[in-house]
Amino acid sequence: MWVSTKAQYGLRALIEIGRRGGEAVPLKDVADRQGLSQHYLEQIASNLRRAGFIRSIRGARGGYRLARPAAEISAYEVVTAMEGSLAPVSCVEDDHTCDHENVCGTQGLWQRVDSALRDVLGGTTLADLIAESEQQAHARLVQLEGSYAPA
Repeated sequence: MWVSTKAQYGLRALIEIGRRGGEAVPLKDVADRQGLSQHYLEQIASNLRRAGFIRSIRGARGGYRLARPAAEISAYEVVTAMEGSLAPVSCVEDDHTCDHENVCGTQGLWQRVDSALRDVLGGTTLADLIAESEQQAHARLVQLEGSYAPA
């Protein structure tokens, strides 16, 4: 299973938008802070808006806001909205049956991998990722402050 840049950037954009509370965030700000192509981010934002994660705000102070509380958006929802199925192999997809079920010695393995992936992503909310991001930013600031101590 390979998570594309579309899903990775989608999560990063949602974290950046979510970190600003209810403030409308222009995509240019998100692109600049995250080091992403604004053109590609516009395509991703369109997908995020259609999936109901963000809503656009028009006007001079326009941009994007979360459409739902960050605590109600799971990483699993976002990644599957951007990627489609995350099943590591087709035989464990929700709507697929396996022709080799009785003779395959690996189906249990792939089911466990699929279950672990769903558990980790499903158990992680956007609020969790925002908090983690803020902790990392705080740790970097503390580290920078320590490196500028007077001699």
